[in-house]
Amino acid sequence: MEVYDLLVIGSGPAGEKAAALAAYFGKRVAVVDKRQRLGGAPVNRGGIPTKTLRETALYLTSFRRRDVYGVGFQLAPDLALERLRARAAQVSETMGAEVRRNLEGLDVTTIHGSARLQPDRKVAIDTDSGVRVVTADVVLIATGSSPFRPPSIPFDDPDVFDSDTILDIDSIPDSLVVIGGGPVGCEYASIFAALGVEVTVIDGAPRLLGAMDREISQMVRASFVSMGMRVLLESPGARIERRDGALVVETESGQVLPTEKVLFAAGRVGNTDGLGLEEAGVDLDERHRIVVDEHFRTTAPGIYAAGDVIGPPALASVSAEQGRIAACHAFQVPFDLTLDWLPPVGVYSIPEVAMVGMTEESAAGAGIDYEVGRSWFAHNARSHIVGSTEGMIKLVLAREDRRLLGVHVIGEDAAELVHIGQAVMHAHGTVDRFLHTTFNIPTRSELYKYAAYDALQNLARHRAGERA
Repeated sequence: MEVYDLLVIGSGPAGEKAAALAAYFGKRVAVVDKRQRLGGAPVNRGGIPTKTLRETALYLTSFRRRDVYGVGFQLAPDLALERLRARAAQVSETMGAEVRRNLEGLDVTTIHGSARLQPDRKVAIDTDSGVRVVTADVVLIATGSSPFRPPSIPFDDPDVFDSDTILDIDSIPDSLVVIGGGPVGCEYASIFAALGVEVTVIDGAPRLLGAMDREISQMVRASFVSMGMRVLLESPGARIERRDGALVVETESGQVLPTEKVLFAAGRVGNTDGLGLEEAGVDLDERHRIVVDEHFRTTAPGIYAAGDVIGPPALASVSAEQGRIAACHAFQVPFDLTLDWLPPVGVYSIPEVAMVGMTEESAAGAGIDYEVGRSWFAHNARSHIVGSTEGMIKLVLAREDRRLLGVHVIGEDAAELVHIGQAVMHAHGTVDRFLHTTFNIPTRSELYKYAAYDALQNLARHRAGERA
């Protein structure tokens, strides 16, 4: 029987980083994954393919530049789909190879197959060449998550997709209904809209991207509408069915929406089926996610879990850190690793959205006397040069000491720009930091300085109002 110090089930961000850290410190490590291409959902079905589709769609349609140069083009649908798929496959293959290179460089053994836990941290792996039984001092479960598929949704219909199967769509449709106004739904809705598809987004919540700052959510909706999308909010319980052979979506209010294709993108569940968790003594919650403590230990001795399989925030960046922390704790590695208390969030819709820290709503809910400052892409030279003037940087700060509480960005490169604010917040800095920083000109980064000036002007007006 093969014996390892650490056996990792799953090669996504949590699994890869845990395996790499343990191997770096001299542990004998093996990684089990069902897929031939390593990297888990982010490489194969999630972040990387989706974001590649986004960039490819924008490039192929000249979407960002139509208003600047007065020209645009539209590939024939079949050719566009071929290019989209080819580019997504190329990038996924490249990044999967990077994961493999990282693990092989650290002498991590890779086993392709389906794993099932047995007592005493034994794991039976069903491979193409038969069942392989291994044992380990520590087992880390990092199997990720899958799209939530409620029984009321007819996924057996060839024109009804989830966020995994949509990548295998056989043609670019004329119309698409997206059920779900969260990050995944908004990303796919805007990608298809950029390709010229007639898109309708339905969600039961009162706004899109409910975890984001309310003002940013409202701007996303306005942008979607300007792209030609229909956005139907506070519409829970949409039904999908065939009527006289035609696919329709009916909202709870009775509105009937004929459509060529449907994407259901509302929620995810942990990938725990078939792992033998019950027999191993690992507890799950009601969404089939593994229950862990602050060190990512499960309820079974020697078994850890990290990443999307344990639930929110379900971000690849956070999953990677969870994996590292789990490995450090399991082997008492002398790294001072703690989970980042201030992780950023990025949504790669069109327009892109990102945030870190508090929203206006959360600051108010915490009883903090706060102020905001804004600066607009439309007033920024770099944005005009590159032809993307839709967007804003918004700062949330404490009135008492000008401490930066939150940063919200909408527009091109939002997920990059947000890190500048994150760095200041990590240092417990104030908005004055932006005033005393010299930014290259022209850049979008200098928008931070003008958002800080706006915040100070708003503070001065507030204080003048208090004195009046």
